[in-house]
Amino acid sequence: MHFKSTLAGLLAATMLAGAGSAQAETLRLLTWGSYAPDELIEKFEAEYPDIDVEVTFSNNEEMIAKLRATGGAGFDLAQPSHDRIYAAQLEYDIYKPLDLSKIDTSVMEAKLLDGVKENTTIEGEVYAVPHQWGTSGLMADKTKAPGLKSWADLCNPEYKGKTSMRLKRTILLGTAFSMGEDPFAAYSDLEKYQGILDKVADKLIECKDNIKAYWKGGDDLSAMMLSGEIVGSETWDSTAYKLFDQNENIVFVPPAEGALAWIDTFALPRKAKADDAAYKWINFVLRPENVTLMSASTGAIAAVQGGQDLLPEDKKAAVNAAFTKEDIDNLKFFANIPPGVEDMEGKTLEKIKAATGG
Repeated sequence: MHFKSTLAGLLAATMLAGAGSAQAETLRLLTWGSYAPDELIEKFEAEYPDIDVEVTFSNNEEMIAKLRATGGAGFDLAQPSHDRIYAAQLEYDIYKPLDLSKIDTSVMEAKLLDGVKENTTIEGEVYAVPHQWGTSGLMADKTKAPGLKSWADLCNPEYKGKTSMRLKRTILLGTAFSMGEDPFAAYSDLEKYQGILDKVADKLIECKDNIKAYWKGGDDLSAMMLSGEIVGSETWDSTAYKLFDQNENIVFVPPAEGALAWIDTFALPRKAKADDAAYKWINFVLRPENVTLMSASTGAIAAVQGGQDLLPEDKKAAVNAAFTKEDIDNLKFFANIPPGVEDMEGKTLEKIKAATGG
């Protein structure tokens, strides 16, 4: 009898332990480096002790590849950029619609919310809402290159051997705008777009003697700017903001043609298992006090009303030194990328690299 009682007790304890662990939930984030700082995760888990946060850092291409490989399984919340959702969903069916009633969208900047909803609505269902936004444009040492104001100025002979750029799609688009083209409008006519890419390739190959070096990451770009090896470059705004904190002569310059703007979003993978936890995380990181912590980590601006005012003080000063209201009104938001465009751009970049040694 004693043995049976002990066994029964062990079985009961095991079942209770199992029930307890079943209540604990894991929120699996697929996001960008810096978009899930430890401080915020600890704060979230303290508020929601029944949720454990697990983070996988990624980028747009990898997010699509990972979710495509699993049919949308393995993660509960993804953060692709706003222009990488529509075509990926149509081609691979890797996301599911959001329940907007579970997200406090009233705190979001209306222009950004409306833009993301418009870009990610399929058959009346919304697949993403905005989280963080930023731009790509120019960076200049204003004491050495005060006239650097256009994408085309990176190729200005006045700065020969003293500029830089990254051989990725951003420089293709910026150069196209500087040549009077609208690459986003041409997405609907891929033959026309190929013609624009060919002109851009010729221009950037011609420009090779102006380029001190082609940067590949923020660290090598920062080193060249701080050392004075270069006087200007194509850049992410967040990189320029960090350098402004070290040298106030180095400023982000929204190009005259318009800075290229991206919005990173929240989207639910199709086979996500922790939707409620995902909605809790979305609402949590959009609270004002958490927005400041997040922006301190990402260097980007939250897509909430007054997002610029919620930046840490050092980044707020850099943004205010860079952007006027007119610059913000002139932003060129990345358009949805139709199937085929990335392959075309990739081949164009390979052509430029082969000709320039980039």
